[in-house]
Parts: sequence; structure tokens; C-alpha cells
Amino acid sequence: MSTYSFVVYGKPEPAGSKKGFPIKRPGGATGVAIVDANPKAKGWQRAVSEEARQTVLPALAGLLTGALAVTMRFYVQRPQGHYGSGKNAGVVKRSSPARPTTKPDVLKLARGVEDACTSVIWGDDAQIVSETLEKHYGARPRVEVEIVELEQANERVSA
Repeated sequence: MSTYSFVVYGKPEPAGSKKGFPIKRPGGATGVAIVDANPKAKGWQRAVSEEARQTVLPALAGLLTGALAVTMRFYVQRPQGHYGSGKNAGVVKRSSPARPTTKPDVLKLARGVEDACTSVIWGDDAQIVSETLEKHYGARPRVEVEIVELEQANERVSA
């Protein structure tokens, strides 16, 4: 059982819902254009893929192909309204929540990371059989990802 982890700093972006639009091509051919509802998701996913590629991929002999347990801890910035003013500036008000309960929801944040790691760390996000997702406030926005290989397939697939 092997464990791999990495951290990506920056504002976590949710993978938005996908929308498909029909396309008519010359000669009567048709197709579908898929558009992500969150245009910022691509940049975030690129950052996650790159960090995973640099941090985890060198330790692998190809893509993980067995069952995986994944933990993702997302840290988002606390809103300014959660802090006092004047001499209490920088002090979190007692009435402020301990954990973020506002959008984006943790499942959509996780979807973005899962998609970014597909074909970089694992072959398919369907390999994730156990997933722990957390959302916290933190001074520095980021995601901390831990991947535990629960069972190893017979052989690794080249990345």
C-alpha cells in the first residue's frame, strides 16, 4: 500500500457543470461542443495537473491502475466580514463560522481535482473507491491531496 501526496496553492475552483451545444458542419456532419460553466476551472486544473506531474509522477512507474482512497482538504480565504475592525482588525469574530458553508460546494471542488489527475496520476477517477473531502478556512488558499493505493493492479500503464 503506497501513499502519495501533493499541495497546490491558489484559489480552488470548482469544475462547473458541462453544457453541450450541437454544431453543424459543412456537408451535413454534426458534432457537439462541450463547454464548462466555470471558465476559471481550466487554469486551476492545469495547476493541479502540473503539480501532480512534478510531485507524484516521478515516484510512479506509470499510472495508478488499482483501487484508490483519496483525501482532499480544500482551504479557502475567510471573508473580510468575519474579522473585527479597529483594534480587533485581524481577529476573527466569535459569530463567524468555524468552517465555510458557502459555495462552491466541496463535491464540485473535488471534481476539478479528480479530472485534473486523470491520465496524470490515475487512469480513471472511477478507481477512487473511498474519498474524504474537507473544506476549511486558511490563510493561504490551497488543496492538499493524499492518494493511497489500496490495491495494485498487475501492471502499471504508461503515463
